[in-house]
Amino acid sequence: MITVDCKDILSIQNELLVYVADQLEAIPTLKKHQFTLSTLDDDQLLSTSDAISAIKEYLDSIHEANNFAVIAIDDVIRISSFSGKTITQSDSSNGTDPKNEMFSCTHCGFITRYQVELEVHQRIHYI
Repeated sequence: MITVDCKDILSIQNELLVYVADQLEAIPTLKKHQFTLSTLDDDQLLSTSDAISAIKEYLDSIHEANNFAVIAIDDVIRISSFSGKTITQSDSSNGTDPKNEMFSCTHCGFITRYQVELEVHQRIHYI
């Protein structure tokens, strides 16, 4: 399991999570200031270097790669600002509202903006 600390880029955390999870074919779990990535099979390992590459690709795509360092210590990746600057929603080009919460299924990583939809989804795991 890999943990990605997003304290300096909270406004784009959700978009980054989706991009990195898709690149690594991993199951994401969203937390308050971070997200984790895991595999379906406990015998498989996620590559920290692949996760770092995916994070850097995403930062580059929004023209922020030169402002942030991506540092790994064991299985924890921290995204740190060089200057102390954080990314605000107006800095990123995706235009989504940073106040929208995202809810994540703890069983499979399904992500939605609606808590009711998550609750309905989670029922399928108990059928």
